[in-house]
Amino acid sequence: MNADLASDTAVEFAVEIADRLARPDAADLPTDQPWWHQSLAHGAPGVALLHIELAAAGIRPFDRAHEWLTVVVGKPVTAGASTGGFYGAPAVARALAGAATVRPGTYRSALAPLAQQIAADAHARVDTAHTRMDAGMLPLMAEFDTIRGLAGLGAYLLHHDAGGTALRAVLGALVRLTQPVMIEGEELPGWWTLTGPTGRVEDEFPGGHGNFGLAHGISGPLALLAQALRRGVIVDGQREALEAICACLDSWRIDTPGGHRWPYMITRDEARSRPAPVRHSGADRRPSWCYGTAGIARALHLAALALGDAPHGQIAEDALISAVTDPAQDALVSDTSLCHGYAGLARITARAATDTTGPAATRLHALATDLFHRARTQPVPDGPGVLEGAAGVGLAALAAATEPATGWDTCLLIT
Repeated sequence: MNADLASDTAVEFAVEIADRLARPDAADLPTDQPWWHQSLAHGAPGVALLHIELAAAGIRPFDRAHEWLTVVVGKPVTAGASTGGFYGAPAVARALAGAATVRPGTYRSALAPLAQQIAADAHARVDTAHTRMDAGMLPLMAEFDTIRGLAGLGAYLLHHDAGGTALRAVLGALVRLTQPVMIEGEELPGWWTLTGPTGRVEDEFPGGHGNFGLAHGISGPLALLAQALRRGVIVDGQREALEAICACLDSWRIDTPGGHRWPYMITRDEARSRPAPVRHSGADRRPSWCYGTAGIARALHLAALALGDAPHGQIAEDALISAVTDPAQDALVSDTSLCHGYAGLARITARAATDTTGPAATRLHALATDLFHRARTQPVPDGPGVLEGAAGVGLAALAAATEPATGWDTCLLIT
């Protein structure tokens, strides 16, 4: 398929999805739910971003975007410790900031107080994290991860308030998170959590687990620390923290005939018994954004770029290429979503291609196009949101044709 035809197909797909989500008062939307107006993951802010992107590209008028933004700001917005990059003030602010980027000077009165609140909340959450670390306790995933924690807050701050004190505070806390701690006479990574991956204590994970995923694990802080370093936002110990996370991921890398892989997570017993085989072998798991080799490889790729580490960059590129070309891995991908489907793989691969040169860049660009067309053959998700819903697929489709005007995919920490 030639480039012009591929671009036209992508735009048509995005418009088709957006037209299904034309009206924010449609009967099949969960408009009565308290989370609806402020959930980027599942609700109105993501749909607003899709319409903003279409308006920025001159494909649809801005009126639809404004209707959705009216819903987004139409009710009180949650602030404080229960928010994150995908919910509450940061999620609402991301939609408004996207609109302000496309229409400079607009939405200031709504955005300004949210920006102040996000910065204040970030400082408060950093203070809580330091208090926890001072006490020698281990974190919950929601303290540091991309979905609910400091990595997700930092993703917003890096792109919308990079000069403020809040971002540096977040980076400092994540640097400290990488320092090992002694628990019951054992040395564990500072990001080890005593719960299972659900955030609850589980019999399957006695002693907790170490999570490697980009959505909920250490790859989120890795990606944020790397991107901040690339943009010249630097705190003490940042390079050392990046190197420590990379070394940990190196030690758990699984080299298979199909390429490099990483486990989704490791248990306390696995951490004690290395180099015994890893039970959660990433070799037989889908290579998704949220968990899986593609997301981890992109985080490592960003770290290698930030550190000027060409060998690790090559490992990350090879791992990503093998993950999306291995038939066994492809057989495990069952939907088109950003979170764990083809749309997410296409977006990761496209972003990696822009940071790569030579034959690998050509290969990654071609794979991104192929992955988008695989997404096109899957049913569009019923839900409207960004992570697992139609809005995310529409945004990824449009991004296959034109660079996102709002920078919406910065929420994924892949760029």
